[in-house]
Amino acid sequence: MKPMNDNQSTPRREFLGALTSGVAALSVATFVNPQAAQAGLEPVLENSVESADTWFNDIKGKHKVVFDATRPHGLFPFAWPRVFLMTNGATGTPEAENSVVVVLRHDAIPYAFEDRLWEKYKFGDVFKADDPATNKPATRNPFWKPKAGDYKFPGIGNVAIGINELQASGVKFCVCEAAMSVYSAAVAQGINQKPDDVKKDWLSGLLPGIQPVPSGVWALGRAQEKGCAYIFAG
Repeated sequence: MKPMNDNQSTPRREFLGALTSGVAALSVATFVNPQAAQAGLEPVLENSVESADTWFNDIKGKHKVVFDATRPHGLFPFAWPRVFLMTNGATGTPEAENSVVVVLRHDAIPYAFEDRLWEKYKFGDVFKADDPATNKPATRNPFWKPKAGDYKFPGIGNVAIGINELQASGVKFCVCEAAMSVYSAAVAQGINQKPDDVKKDWLSGLLPGIQPVPSGVWALGRAQEKGCAYIFAG
């Protein structure tokens, strides 16, 4: 598949309009059964259930929580996990003794991907995700390896809320594969590409350490079965 950029013959406005049309064309039936929109694409849900269940077995902390990220919601999907760790540390529980899971689902799934895909598929426009540095649709993943000083909170100062920084503190990230299937099919439809090509490209661009799960709601259920308290990340 040829890379897409603003220098191609299709103007940016037409490209974004095609993406929007592709997403809007998806029916409720397609969302319930994402494979119906991708004829010929091998089912990914069955192939990932076993590894995802094993991944959840590592939730053994003294204090356990799962953050439900459904949309970009500014800094919140990444700030709240750090606040949880910081305040537990202040009350006597070190980072290593907590279990924190962030479920990226629905419109928050682009944060599971590398910069290349943000620029190529215009994730900032498609998912209404702004770059905190510019307040414009992001063309990169602003929470992957941010620069020192990118994020400051009044009264606190610099905070380490990059995905890589949170992972270093033990936070576990997973991404909804059902949403990945639906949105990659919609984007493929909007730009006249093969759904399996787009889906494979997205999977190839997953950030290190992020676990695909059958669905976000499946992951929320598994996390709570492991004793995690539920918090909406918004």
